[in-house]
Amino acid sequence: MSAYILGLDVGTTSVKVVLLETDSRSVAESHTLPTTSDISDNNGIKAKEQDPGRIVDALNRCVGLLSRDKLQHVSSIGLSGQMHGVLFWRAKSGCDWSNRDFFTPRDTSPLITWQDGRCSSHFLSSLPKPDSHLSVASGFGCATIFWYTRNRPEFLEDFTVAGTIQDYVVSMLCGLDGCVMTPQNAASWGFFNTTSNQWNTNILKEADFPLRLLPKCVPSGGFAGKTCSNWHGIPAGTPVAAALGDFQCSVYSCMSANTDAVLNLSTSAQLTFAMPADFKPLDSPPPASSVSYFPYFNDSYLAVAAALNGGNVMATFVGMLGGWMKELGAELSDSCLYEKLIHCALNQETSDLRVSPTILGERHDPLCLGHVSNISTTNLSLGHVTRALCRGVLDNITSMMPAERLQQAGVSRIVGTGSALARNEVLRQEVEKVFPQAVVYGQNADSAVGVAMLLCDLL
Repeated sequence: MSAYILGLDVGTTSVKVVLLETDSRSVAESHTLPTTSDISDNNGIKAKEQDPGRIVDALNRCVGLLSRDKLQHVSSIGLSGQMHGVLFWRAKSGCDWSNRDFFTPRDTSPLITWQDGRCSSHFLSSLPKPDSHLSVASGFGCATIFWYTRNRPEFLEDFTVAGTIQDYVVSMLCGLDGCVMTPQNAASWGFFNTTSNQWNTNILKEADFPLRLLPKCVPSGGFAGKTCSNWHGIPAGTPVAAALGDFQCSVYSCMSANTDAVLNLSTSAQLTFAMPADFKPLDSPPPASSVSYFPYFNDSYLAVAAALNGGNVMATFVGMLGGWMKELGAELSDSCLYEKLIHCALNQETSDLRVSPTILGERHDPLCLGHVSNISTTNLSLGHVTRALCRGVLDNITSMMPAERLQQAGVSRIVGTGSALARNEVLRQEVEKVFPQAVVYGQNADSAVGVAMLLCDLL
């Protein structure tokens, strides 16, 4: 029977699993499930947290949907997931394998996600300057740990290990006492130098940062260990790669040439292209720069405009309308409302309404919030507003990385990916209007496929 690679992606709103057939490098089976793991912020600190129990439950159910016969022939496991966030757990008791075929979380904190807003601009300005080309923002692991150190130090005393949610899953699958992390996820935490591939330990130590919580770094594409137990029929002793960033894996799955740029529109939005092989980033980030350089594979970098505002803007709009309707005594499901809005906007090809949809601010300009302008009596229909909202999402990302910059870099094609683009034809139309380059939509452009493809290519 064929051998397979299991690719797993632990995203912000869903988990995805794929089985990649190694000989043909094709997807044999895949499943996706929502995690419904958000925790309400009752403390008023702009917290964005998720329940790791629900995330792992969704992951277990998703893997359980795959063919048992194929799972018994899995040769290796790769994980990617949402970057920047941090989960704390206790070594040796971070999960429970008493169900034998799968594990459940135990002795963990909530996952504090990349969307967390507890670190204000004032708080961030009080942190030491990192020795890194990447700046630090709220929702980044090291910033969150600093916040706990200064505001709730007793919270950290309960835990001995920290990592991203995907690092946690790798640690539990392999029965590791600590956490191993690739430069892709380490860079997303902040205070990590991608040239030396080391944490800024001296800077962090002087600022009373709990160094014991820093994961050990291993190369992107390297292995963390082997499964410590049978997992849904996958034999114990199966190699597990150290977890990678969902963004890099998504790009890997669909960037087929160095002249491609990838536009990913899912919960958030990213526009990226590959830098030349000899590129090395500056020692420190330019002030208020909207473009960052993310570590990729083989010591290369991606130029990235990473917007906080993407498909989540449309989801917020749908939620707002749904809330208004409920207050008015009418109810419609979010999915039904979404479809009707798209239909309205497809009948409204252009709009002079202007929506700047930066309701979450942006990392390079956190205080620049959303606004609507050029409002008149003739552009207040749902079609106008939805069309202008979709255009605004594209205008925001291209203000961060203009089409001219892509042309200067030799980009001749835009590869569009992501769940928001897949379900929203209006967004696709606006993409094609805003870029002079040819636009294609990536097949199987997702992180679970990307991490499996990478492991397959490393065989």
